[in-house]
Amino acid sequence: MTTQKETYLKKLFKALQPGCVVTVDWLEACGISRNLQKYYLKSGWLESIGRSAYKKPGDTIEWQGALNAIQKQTETKVHVGGLSALALQGFSHYFRMNNESLQLFSPLKTKLPKWFVDYNWNIDIHHHLSSFLPLDLGIKELEQNQVKINASTPERAIMECLYLAPQKMDLVECYHLFEGLVNLKPKLLATLLANCNSVKVKRLFLYMAEKANHQWFQFLETEQFDLGKGNRMLAEKGVYIPKYLISIPKELAEL
Repeated sequence: MTTQKETYLKKLFKALQPGCVVTVDWLEACGISRNLQKYYLKSGWLESIGRSAYKKPGDTIEWQGALNAIQKQTETKVHVGGLSALALQGFSHYFRMNNESLQLFSPLKTKLPKWFVDYNWNIDIHHHLSSFLPLDLGIKELEQNQVKINASTPERAIMECLYLAPQKMDLVECYHLFEGLVNLKPKLLATLLANCNSVKVKRLFLYMAEKANHQWFQFLETEQFDLGKGNRMLAEKGVYIPKYLISIPKELAEL
């Protein structure tokens, strides 16, 4: 007959997959009390990686396992986005894939768990807070190192790149990324653009899409998108594009 202790241990060992993290609250929700967690920690069946999070003793964990725990075990809304999401899906390996940088996106006022922020993941993490796109639109599940994480689709990811431009992302770099996005889904793009509240992002997206002249661009009904009023200066002494009311770097205009 299986004892309660054996049942809890089975739950614990099932949760402690290689490369994964388990949180205090999640273990408690599974019926493993905090006192029992302390006992497992003392007995060497758990290893702390910071306040309120554990891993398998001796296990090497990377950011994917930690992000999976945040996404699946807590109520924190966060996903891999921008250049990082494009790189994970093979769209920027030929250009500038910075393996030492991770772009994460969350709704405004979101705070990542302290154990995640304080741990050394050997990667430079940038956490961007925004509300320019709906929370769950254009998000997909990817498998990385046998761990599932939520990330932006290419359609959303390129808009996140444009959102960060020009202050945190170079516009010429954004366009070079754009050139490789030959198979975007027009229906998803139309939904994202219709629900995007950043005039800058919409204008830049349509300008670059037209410039790149991918086949999917012809399926977008561009006149249906609200592009706001007034000019947007995105570069000093830039080239003015009347159709989209934007001033862009000369280097981009001449590509």
